[in-house]
Amino acid sequence: MKRYFPGIADEEFIRGDVPMTKQEVRIVALAKAKIASGNTVIDIGAGTGSLSVEAAFQVKEGRVFAIERDGNGVDLIRQNARRFGRENITVIQGNAPEAMAGLPLADVIFVGGSGGNLPAILQRCDCLLRPGGRMVIMAVTVETLYSALHFLREKPDYATEACGVQVTRIRSAGAANMFQALNPVYIIAGTKGGDHELTN
Repeated sequence: MKRYFPGIADEEFIRGDVPMTKQEVRIVALAKAKIASGNTVIDIGAGTGSLSVEAAFQVKEGRVFAIERDGNGVDLIRQNARRFGRENITVIQGNAPEAMAGLPLADVIFVGGSGGNLPAILQRCDCLLRPGGRMVIMAVTVETLYSALHFLREKPDYATEACGVQVTRIRSAGAANMFQALNPVYIIAGTKGGDHELTN
């Protein structure tokens, strides 16, 4: 890759059977994260590492800690980090929140997978997040959406916003073009230290 632009094409990544955050969703998540050069980023449930790689480009001399419990996912994150020359990604295999032990304070924390431990993970994220830092949670189930909103809205020092992303791609089918819908994803973003407000 000669030059980085946000929203790396999905096909640029080495992929397996591990879930991957798709390009369009990644772009919105990165916009909500507002990553700056030198930031420390934690990516929980990193999957194939697509979001970790993009974050690593944006933090430049900063660090990205990618946590993934699946061994195949861990291998894919490492392969993709090498593919894009991102030496500032540290891969941690394990289940959150236990795998978050010993991590430094963070400016941005992505939560993409929780393994059923979302409340405990969010509590640990709150402890690790610096004032002014941002927590970005991606939900593909109603339960995750509810839990994330409930957690952040109960904390008056967080400014919270949420949106739903429904992407439909157009692909060629012979002489015609067909719609190909991706699974909807809800993105909940909380900024620590802001006013307690929910905007849609």
